[in-house]
Amino acid sequence: MGMKLTTIDSIDHIGKDDFINNYLNPRKPLIIRKATEMWPALQKWTFEYLKEVVGDKMVPLYDSSKADPSKPINAAAAEMKFGDYIDLIQKEPTDLRIFLFDPIKHAPKLLDDYRSSSDLTGGFLDKYPNMFFGGAGSVTFLHYDIDLAHIFHTHFLGRKHVILFDQKWSDRLYCIPFATYALEDYDIEKPDFKKFPALEGIEGQEAFLEHGDTLFMPTGYWHWMKYLDGSFSLSLRAWDKSWAIKAKSLYNLTIQRKFDDLMKKNFKKKYMGWKEELAIKRANKALLENEPA
Repeated sequence: MGMKLTTIDSIDHIGKDDFINNYLNPRKPLIIRKATEMWPALQKWTFEYLKEVVGDKMVPLYDSSKADPSKPINAAAAEMKFGDYIDLIQKEPTDLRIFLFDPIKHAPKLLDDYRSSSDLTGGFLDKYPNMFFGGAGSVTFLHYDIDLAHIFHTHFLGRKHVILFDQKWSDRLYCIPFATYALEDYDIEKPDFKKFPALEGIEGQEAFLEHGDTLFMPTGYWHWMKYLDGSFSLSLRAWDKSWAIKAKSLYNLTIQRKFDDLMKKNFKKKYMGWKEELAIKRANKALLENEPA
């Protein structure tokens, strides 16, 4: 039977009422193909242009290796100049990615080159949007965002494979306790259902993003992404209107994160081993009880 992956809805343009009623309120993913057609960035943001404006900055790089239990979840694997990294991902496949580095902070003039989706929703969070870069074959492991924001994720200069899951599937995805990522021992593209039986029958959505496509990911959605070409994305984040979700976001960012960091620091592999065992137990229980109903 495997997993049940359906295609994410896709549309060229959408009005505010249609978006709110059919995607924002029901928290349903959507790809808007031409939301960026008036962005200067669509033609302007070439690799060469980005190298011109921030090429000399040193950037942290992240690979696809399993997280070291003794280090923070966002510990970098390497470091190099941004311009050298751009040369690398244009030249050859690599699993090295950039996140937590925002070129716009170093070159504020880039702010003039994109437009927020304020015509669809309000409540945007970041003065400087997040940007993500990856080489062909690099993977963003399965996770959901700790702040529980809605995300408008626009892709540039290549293709990206995206798989999404609703938050209700968290236990079946082997969600790590006190964290927002899944057990890293399975390949979501080709899962071993004998070893990870809870993945059998789960329902998700997938799509292939191309240059200029904007993916709307509702709050709490699990996402896995694979760069099929050396390319990059920009994410704009907006609050969900629910005060319960805002409270959960605050809890995640403060109490849960600090507790998890403290336990990792003091107990390292023992603590991570316990969390992975608990993730497996919860997944097997959810499978046995046929959850979510």
